[in-house]
Amino acid sequence: MTITVSTDGSALGNPNGPMGWAWADHPTQGTRGHAHTGDCDAGGATNGTNQIGELCAVLEALRAHPGNEPLVIETDSQYAINCSTKWVHGWKKNGWKNSKKEPVKNAELIRAIDDEIRRRDGSVTFVWVKGHAGNAGNERVDELARTYAGDCRASVRDGYLPKEGWQSLLASAYAEGADVPLDARMLLDGKLSAQDYRRARCIGGPEDEDGPIALADDTPHTAIDEDGVIDDGRVVDDSGDVRDDGARGDTESTMATADTNDTTDTTDAAATRAPQPILRHSGLHVHGNVTFTPPPASSPQYDGRPRAVRGYIEIEGVVNADGTLTIDGAPFLVYRPQ
Repeated sequence: MTITVSTDGSALGNPNGPMGWAWADHPTQGTRGHAHTGDCDAGGATNGTNQIGELCAVLEALRAHPGNEPLVIETDSQYAINCSTKWVHGWKKNGWKNSKKEPVKNAELIRAIDDEIRRRDGSVTFVWVKGHAGNAGNERVDELARTYAGDCRASVRDGYLPKEGWQSLLASAYAEGADVPLDARMLLDGKLSAQDYRRARCIGGPEDEDGPIALADDTPHTAIDEDGVIDDGRVVDDSGDVRDDGARGDTESTMATADTNDTTDTTDAAATRAPQPILRHSGLHVHGNVTFTPPPASSPQYDGRPRAVRGYIEIEGVVNADGTLTIDGAPFLVYRPQ
């Protein structure tokens, strides 16, 4: 059985606005070859570019779908396709320098994608689809990616990128001011495994198959890379620049185009729901130690390492004059899309 997924990256106010990434499965009859909790995942960061988002989406889709079944990745990014199937071969031969003899941007992500493709038993095929043209899978991941980017901008959710995504972002010109959450810093420092990091963050699940609630966002969405290049399907060279002649290059053997009217392999469009109230920063801050029950050490699987968590403590009570409040059995809430 062939597994088909859609991927997308987004950046609001690009370059260096909040960014997002997402992948989503197309309907299947089974779940063989899947290694995730649901049918989609999404993430983002307070800073970045849509190119980083596009590559994060491809990498996470590959990692979520191991095995020997053929995998088809549909994307509207020529940049992501060329990085994954064409330019990477020359970059490896040239010591990760592009045709301008400059260091390849986002090399950490591209190396990881190449590694995942080479180690995967099943084939990987990239299919280019026209963005914002009614393709159901593309529309869904576009909404997921834009929503996460908007959530990062509103400080509703912390940044969530694969390790290589954080490395690419922090090595870029857009690292200044980037908010790197505690669990991401632990991931980068080797104190948290990628599996545990992803398990705590993955948004997909049978009970939330529609993904996160979209925020009201009237920001025009045009994918522009860090060089100001519109990623609308035009051919770009291996430095990310649009070719002057405007001609389209020959397609790779692992690349094709999809008819947006073909509904055989596309997902049902996610229903658009009215924006819901979201958490807002009150201006107050909480400090000090909190005791979790039951503690990690009570688990038979405890390996002696600290456990990264992400969630919210619901507090209701009276704050004393010195700012203290006694918490007794307050629930720890984790984010689940409604």
